[in-house]
Amino acid sequence: MKTVIKYTGFLVGSTAVGLFVLTTGIFLHDAFTYNEKNVEGVPVAPLALLPENGGPKNLPVVKSYLNDIEDESRAALARKPHLVIVGAGWGAVGILNTLNFGDYHVTVISPETYTTFTPLLPSAAVGTVQVRSLVEPIRKIIARLHGHLITAKAVDLVMSERLVEVQLQLPDGRYQNIYVPYDKLIIAVGSTSSTYGVPGLENCFQLKTVGDALRMRQRIIDNFEAASLPTTTPEERKRLLSFVVCGGGPTGVETAAEIFDLCQEDIMNYYPKVCRQDVSISVIQSRSHILNTYSEAISKFAEDKFLHDGINLITNARVSAVTPDHVTYTVRTMEGKTEKYDIPSNFVLWSTGIAMNPFVARVSSLLPNQVHKKAIEVDAHLRVKGAPVGTVYAIGDASTIETSIVSHLLELVDESDKNNDGKIDFEEWTDMVNKIKKKIPMSEEHLSEVRELFDLYDSDSDNSLNLNELAILLQEIGNKITALPATAQVAAQQGKYLGVKFTKLAAQQQTLEKNELGMSGVGIDELVSQPFRYMHLGSLAYIGNAAVFDLGKYSFMGGLAAMYAWRSVYWSEQVSMRTRALLMIDWVVRGVWGRDLSRLRV
Repeated sequence: MKTVIKYTGFLVGSTAVGLFVLTTGIFLHDAFTYNEKNVEGVPVAPLALLPENGGPKNLPVVKSYLNDIEDESRAALARKPHLVIVGAGWGAVGILNTLNFGDYHVTVISPETYTTFTPLLPSAAVGTVQVRSLVEPIRKIIARLHGHLITAKAVDLVMSERLVEVQLQLPDGRYQNIYVPYDKLIIAVGSTSSTYGVPGLENCFQLKTVGDALRMRQRIIDNFEAASLPTTTPEERKRLLSFVVCGGGPTGVETAAEIFDLCQEDIMNYYPKVCRQDVSISVIQSRSHILNTYSEAISKFAEDKFLHDGINLITNARVSAVTPDHVTYTVRTMEGKTEKYDIPSNFVLWSTGIAMNPFVARVSSLLPNQVHKKAIEVDAHLRVKGAPVGTVYAIGDASTIETSIVSHLLELVDESDKNNDGKIDFEEWTDMVNKIKKKIPMSEEHLSEVRELFDLYDSDSDNSLNLNELAILLQEIGNKITALPATAQVAAQQGKYLGVKFTKLAAQQQTLEKNELGMSGVGIDELVSQPFRYMHLGSLAYIGNAAVFDLGKYSFMGGLAAMYAWRSVYWSEQVSMRTRALLMIDWVVRGVWGRDLSRLRV
């Protein structure tokens, strides 16, 4: 008994000491934080207040910013090469977190003032986490570099004069266009959803931004509130509580799973049970399986989980139209006939395919040989093909790395044909393979059997490859190369790659200048850096109190243990400790008190 009393006393005493230390720490923090700061007499460059006009459209050219001469370090930084990043997503953050302070005068152009942890947007759409836990202000990220943020939208590019045309929205609602000059430009604006010509997509939600998640959350709560009214007919209730997801990729699958969790864990407790009874969740997928980019075992596991949960999977189907009150889709039967079906619904998520961002489409139209329909084509060093070498780069969903080897045929032959006989012998072919791997690293796995390829395409058995044989070989190898997926993982790695490369460029600037090579001279990238190589770290998806991991050769899938592993990965990938703390609090609040079911207006 005495031991219990002593132990209890020890706990009470320890708690009291802990609270005292915490309170004292907060008091001291406030005492030293909330003090007056003198900001009088801060110098501002005249050109920052009244920019000169220039460029093809005679627009204001922003050559100086309000805080460029606040102190000596900022004034010195303003004389550094101007690095302009268009976009504030995964790729942009990867660059900003990798650059060294003092190497570049950095400007970020983005219509939003924050970056978003997009993989958890499905959770935010149902209130599992709050949207504030997924965003980090860009100004806090660029503060380390003393960078600048222009809250605006890039609309055009003048590569001959190195000017980005930017559209600002003024406080009174009017728009004004300006030019932002650059020495190096990185396009990291992401993508939009592909419509595939389907009519009525204005009646759908997309899930790419915080605003999308908030609007989806509002519609979900509105539908349940309307379905709970005594005047709502059974038919209307079923339509209101019919949730249709078009697309069986990670975003669509995770959204369907989150809606199911909401119904099971919160709707059952706080709404009439007839509402939960009338809920239907449908996933329409054009392929034969959901999560088709994952392993077959994972697709099967996810499908079995959804079947168990009562989520309706409609595969090998194509959405043909979306109206305010129903979705129409078609299915091709085994006999070759096309059958049409309708699903009444007041909530449709469109989550299938990507298309060019308008700025990307504009840049692509300005360049020769840019024929890709979904992104800007870049080389292995992420330089935009057709743009002045070493000045314009593109990363993430806005770009796609070239996979065509045959387009380099004449160049490769010229470099490898040592005896100038118009043919490539085996020794020359071996040299050419090494050059191809440097130009297009993604071709490496298809060029491992050097001798076998040579013999296979040496159709006339003369121990050499003529231009026709070589063209066929390179064409078929290029057709086998798969483009990198449009994922956050790819964008983040590309951003870090460019950040490291630009840091090396800055460190070797004086040496390059002595050799009459500028920051953007021909071949500079090759001198300081290897081509970009993507390292796949695995794919993961949440499927409703369970998760799946595709790690290439290995797969991991399961219930709560896998779900907590999924949470751990996303928690560790947060941009800052602030968002990690907020995310942890959200998960605890959801677990103890459930989701917030308030109807929020956007």
